[in-house]
Amino acid sequence: MSELRVAVIGVGKMGAFHVDSLAHRVRGARVTVVSDADADRASEVAAAVGARVETDPLAAVAADDVDAVVLASPGSAHEKQVLACLEAGRPVLCEKPLTMDEPSALAVVRAEAATGRRLVQVGFMRRFDPEYAALRELVVSGEIGEALMLHCVHRNPAVPDTFTSVFAMADSVVHEVDCTRFLLGEEITAVTALKPRATGSSPEGNADPMLVLFETGSGRLVDVESFVRTGVAYEVRTELVAERGQATIGLDQNLVLRSAGRWGGSIAPDFVVRFGQAYDTQMQAFVDAAAQGTVTGPGAWDGYAAVAVCAAGVEAVITGRRVEVRLGERP
Repeated sequence: MSELRVAVIGVGKMGAFHVDSLAHRVRGARVTVVSDADADRASEVAAAVGARVETDPLAAVAADDVDAVVLASPGSAHEKQVLACLEAGRPVLCEKPLTMDEPSALAVVRAEAATGRRLVQVGFMRRFDPEYAALRELVVSGEIGEALMLHCVHRNPAVPDTFTSVFAMADSVVHEVDCTRFLLGEEITAVTALKPRATGSSPEGNADPMLVLFETGSGRLVDVESFVRTGVAYEVRTELVAERGQATIGLDQNLVLRSAGRWGGSIAPDFVVRFGQAYDTQMQAFVDAAAQGTVTGPGAWDGYAAVAVCAAGVEAVITGRRVEVRLGERP
């Protein structure tokens, strides 16, 4: 195969970024089909890269000029579209969430297992970020002893009023869920959500900021500050606390300027700027593996585990109680 032919389904901000990545920054692939509920948007994105438009996303999955699929469609559509990819034998990179609930996510895990090969990759791009990869290597090496705790910060400058604390758990904190599992190499077993005094820009009755506590199977603790209306910038940091030292990533210390009696620098304005290279690295890994008929990144089980933990987290937000995570049997 000279070039992997890719269908991109859903071309909002994230999907359009993936199309541009495949067309200009990733080797060995080209976008052949674009599908989106907004026909004008689909036509505009497709025309820019010489692709054709397919109005039916399931037809795009099964098309003769498609070898692999990238899903950036709404989460509610993922279950049907991922299952269609499995039925067609197409490797698929699915943006989170894998599906909208635990039973359907576990059904995808089992459907993939029935094919006998890995075909589903979930878009947890932080695993491809050099800083996260280095922190994982530090944990595995044992250089500073056993990992004991993680302290995480996830801040956005602003979000719409519809971005509730429940939505923040599923859309923002979900990344810390996967990073916890990736960095520590074990499952999260319980979630607690605490609600400090809310910022004045938060809608009435909404918890922002929010503190989330994960417990893992071996007894490690992970705290997450989720604050999505800071009015500052996009900030993501993680500190590892181990037996013989600590390590921190996400400090945004690329350029520190001293001038006119002041010093300072810049903070990424959004997630695409902060993790743009990680997204491209993730896509290159997907393309390289899909050309061999498989995937190598975070898979269906990782997507399912994230859905299960976030479901427990949503219950914790609503009830104010510590909620245990109950994972199904892994095929």
